[in-house]
Amino acid sequence: MAEAEGKQPGFTAAAGAVAHDTLSHTSSQGLREGMVSIPSALGDFPAYYAAPEATGKPPVVLVVQEVFGVHEHIKDVVRRIAKLGYWAVAPELYHRQGDVSQLSSIAEIRPLVAKVPDAQVLSDLDASVRWASAQGADAARLGITGFCWGGRIAWLYAAHQPALKAAVAWYGRLLGDHTPNQPMHPIDVAGELRAPVLGLYGGDDASIPLDTVERMQAALAQAGSAQSVIHVYPDAPHAFYADYRPSYRAHAAQDGFARLEAWFSRYL
Repeated sequence: MAEAEGKQPGFTAAAGAVAHDTLSHTSSQGLREGMVSIPSALGDFPAYYAAPEATGKPPVVLVVQEVFGVHEHIKDVVRRIAKLGYWAVAPELYHRQGDVSQLSSIAEIRPLVAKVPDAQVLSDLDASVRWASAQGADAARLGITGFCWGGRIAWLYAAHQPALKAAVAWYGRLLGDHTPNQPMHPIDVAGELRAPVLGLYGGDDASIPLDTVERMQAALAQAGSAQSVIHVYPDAPHAFYADYRPSYRAHAAQDGFARLEAWFSRYL
């Protein structure tokens, strides 16, 4: 897991929210938004969504949570993406294993998250797409983005879902131990990507060494995945987009979001 040990600055786990004086708040004006329950073969699960109020069939963008779950920062990201004209949805992907909002440190969160099978996560993301389609969104134009824990999932989903058109992975782990719950990692599926992936990484990320990013770039090149690219911000640490944490780097965050916007505009 990519996050540092200890309680995360700006993260109020007991409230399931973030509390930091630089936290952005994106207005819901012009949006439909809120918590919903999404049905699936594995059982219903909660999700937060936001979509333009205007009529039409907006493309779908899945937003995959940080290790802390769907807290207020992730909900804000959902609204930011909805403001770009997408039907954005962030499912609660640990729902069956437990409630991370009641935990206060990575040491407590890590054992819970280790119980979450990748297969369950991918299934819930597929169910989220079906739900969005049933609400009137255009699931034929499907994208995904994820942060940290969710960045790894974005890569895996690009190898899993044939309908996916584009993915943006923010500082997601690229390789690691293989376990029953995590049998594959992004580097293992570099040759199986069904959609172009934009990777956004920090060159000063102690939890994702630059040599592992270079190994992923080499794997993409060897696989002939020319459409998938990784952009590295040399001085950025892990979680440089998380504007509620000291790791936030405004330039890298703003540039990364502009790249996300251009990537989805190009492919969706």
